[in-house]
Amino acid sequence: MTIHSSNPFATEPDPVRRFRGRLGGAVSLWTTGAGAARAGLTVASVMVANGSPGRLLGLLDPDATLTEELLRTGLGVVQLLEWDDRDLADAFGGVAPAPGGPFVGGTWQETDHGPLLEGRTHALVAVESAVEVGWSLLVTTTTEQVVVVEERRPLEHRRGRYLTP
Repeated sequence: MTIHSSNPFATEPDPVRRFRGRLGGAVSLWTTGAGAARAGLTVASVMVANGSPGRLLGLLDPDATLTEELLRTGLGVVQLLEWDDRDLADAFGGVAPAPGGPFVGGTWQETDHGPLLEGRTHALVAVESAVEVGWSLLVTTTTEQVVVVEERRPLEHRRGRYLTP
């Protein structure tokens, strides 16, 4: 029993965060490094800029190991996840346990840009710039190679939930 009609300790919902949640979008996994220096991060705040070369822009956590390693190496892989990759998305997002590390899940191919999740649409990218934007780091990359595979069940994220169209 409670005397409150709602949680008295809850913070006010952030309207910008709620707006972003309603935008939704594809779930990507950014990876970089090799061996013990491999790193990855689930990223939903991604934009593509067409051009020659094309560019991928991502809002990355400035404190994430992936961000540090990506800026150090200057190279990365951006892959689009599928419905069956939900556990990987959670492991790399740091919201689910990953005994042995997140790279234990999935089948990976080592590339000079970083680990590549086999059978996924992906881009090999090179870092062009990084700028603080709000609480994130806006990392602009140029695409060096893009591989598009047949789309099966893409993983999307909207309002804190995974969806598939």
